[in-house]
Parts: sequence; C-alpha cells; structure tokens
Amino acid sequence: MEQEAKRNGGFATFGAAGSPTSAAGSTGATLADTIVPNAPTSTGASTVGAPPTVITLPDVVAKTAVMFVLVVGMAVISWNLQINYAIIMIAFFGAFGLGLWASFSRTVRPALYLGYAALMGFALGGISLWYSTYATEMNGGKNSNIVYQAVLGTFAAFAAMLFLYSTRIIKVNSFFVRVMSIALLAYLGIAVFSLIAAIMGVGEGWGFYGVDGLGILLCSAGVALAAFSLALDFKAIETAIDVGLPEQESWRCAFGLVVTLVWLYLELLRLLAILNRS
Repeated sequence: MEQEAKRNGGFATFGAAGSPTSAAGSTGATLADTIVPNAPTSTGASTVGAPPTVITLPDVVAKTAVMFVLVVGMAVISWNLQINYAIIMIAFFGAFGLGLWASFSRTVRPALYLGYAALMGFALGGISLWYSTYATEMNGGKNSNIVYQAVLGTFAAFAAMLFLYSTRIIKVNSFFVRVMSIALLAYLGIAVFSLIAAIMGVGEGWGFYGVDGLGILLCSAGVALAAFSLALDFKAIETAIDVGLPEQESWRCAFGLVVTLVWLYLELLRLLAILNRS
C-alpha cells in the first residue's frame, strides 16, 4: 500500500492530522483522484474529508463486524450440532484454501472473505468442542471451560494490542516488520516439523507441542506471535486510510484482522488444552 501511494504522488505521514485527500499532485489533483481514476469530484470547490469511494475506519469496522458475526454464528451451529470431526476438518481446509486464494488475489473478492468466515466458523465450532471434550477428560470429567477462557483471552489480547498500538508504545516500523517476518517464518517451520512429528507419534500425537516444557513454550510463542500480528493488521488499516485506498479495500483489511483473531483464538485454545493435559 505504501508503494502504491508513492507511485501516485506521495503518501501522508501516519498519525498526522490529515486526510486521504490532503496530498495533491502537481496538477492539483488529490491523492484519492490518482488512486481512484475518474472518481466523481466537486467542481469549483475544495474537497473536504474523504470522498465516499475512499476507505474509512467505519468501513473496516463494519466489514469486520459482518465477518465476525458470521464466524461466531457458524461456530455456534457447528458446536450444537456436534458435527463429525472429519467434516470439521474438510471445512477447516476448505476455509484455509479460500483464505489463501483471498490472500494472494489482487482483486478484492467479498464473496471469498465471507465464504472463509462461514467455513472457518463452522470448523471452529467443531474444533472448540473437541478441545473442550479433551480438556474435560484430562480433568477427570470436570468441565475446564477452556473455550470461554480462550474467547476472553482473545478479546483481552485484542484490547491490549489496540491500546499499545494506538498509544504508540508499540511502533510498527520496518524493524518491527522484519523481526515479525523472521519470527513468523521460523514458527511456520516449527509447526510443519511438529506436524510431521505428530504423525510419527511424538508427544502422544501433539508433535513438539506435546513434549513437556517445550510444548508449553511453543504454544506461548504462538500466542505471542498471533497477538503481535494484530499490530501489523492495525498498521495495514491505518496505512490504507492514510493513503486513501478505494472503499472496497475495507474488505481486505477486515479479512486480515479476522484471520489473525482466528489464529490467536486457536493458539490460546491449544495452550489451554496443553496446560490441562500437563
């Protein structure tokens, strides 16, 4: 998004009291005009505020809310129906495939984002039920409530990261992005090897996550990475608004935020299940 803005005549500084239309090219056109060619403009008067075709924070909030409600609704349905675990896995990998398609597509595709939310929500309901049942068995039949704990933990982490980001205690600069990129790639590699180890029976089917001590450490690292990834999403949203991207890009921003929240929830759920197992 930053490169797109540079190609179109510069971009606003983050946190500055400006608007997506505050930057003008040598011909007097606004940044929004260069990003959204042929957009309707008012003649003979200066443009104040973002035009309707430019992304705003309420746009992102609204799209995120739609996707989030869809995820929760489908999760509740799946939980109550107690769907076969094989079907849950099909839904999960179906959502994963749609997520990859949506992530690498250069075109904003709302149907893909909504399809991801529906399938992933359906999968989350079954996965949550499985983790809850497992933790209950480990507790001798006593309900562990790990699903509620994971939900509360996800909201708490979101609120904490939003506070840290908005107050600039956490600064998402190029160094932060590089460190996060390396950490995420390393964690992905560990997860792949852990999956292979799990197939071979390591950690009683949990892979490296089932190894005492190491498993808890890896789960904690996953939770931390997912939480800090929220800062990257906040930065992406802020950048999109500052450079005046088209309103439809709010779907992409919402999708990224929901994906991270789902990942954070799953990491917390696994950590709590491992703790109950220990």
